[in-house]
Amino acid sequence: MRAFKGYVVFFVCVAILALSAPCLGNSLENTVGIRFDRWHVHVVNNLSAGKTLFAHCKSKDDDLGERNLAPGTEFNWSFKEHFFGSTLYWCYMSTGQKHAALDVFWVESDHSWLQYRCNWKDCIWIAKDDGIYIKIIPENRDEFSHKWEV
Repeated sequence: MRAFKGYVVFFVCVAILALSAPCLGNSLENTVGIRFDRWHVHVVNNLSAGKTLFAHCKSKDDDLGERNLAPGTEFNWSFKEHFFGSTLYWCYMSTGQKHAALDVFWVESDHSWLQYRCNWKDCIWIAKDDGIYIKIIPENRDEFSHKWEV
């Protein structure tokens, strides 16, 4: 019975934190490491002229639909991280006979590989003729991430 009461107290505390998060803002983030900012993901077609990029992005809960992006255009969306840190988005992209499937957002607890590249708010994935790149925003450069499969 004592263990059950401990779980109840824990879940009540978590619920109170979740409900008070909008009021506490960054102070809660700094105290317990939980982010409540909006993240933005961009999928950009930087293929050679005339090449359309097909992109289908989704999460466990949200199918963002299929998109055909003309050269120089992008598809983007924004969201807040799931309170329990399970947010994950992935995309399937193709052009002609080439395709790639990759995670475009995930929550990092031990590292900040993605967070750093996204400058803690904007993840920019760029389709180029030789593969998929992620923009390292603080360094203003693109880093090769995934090759196209045939």
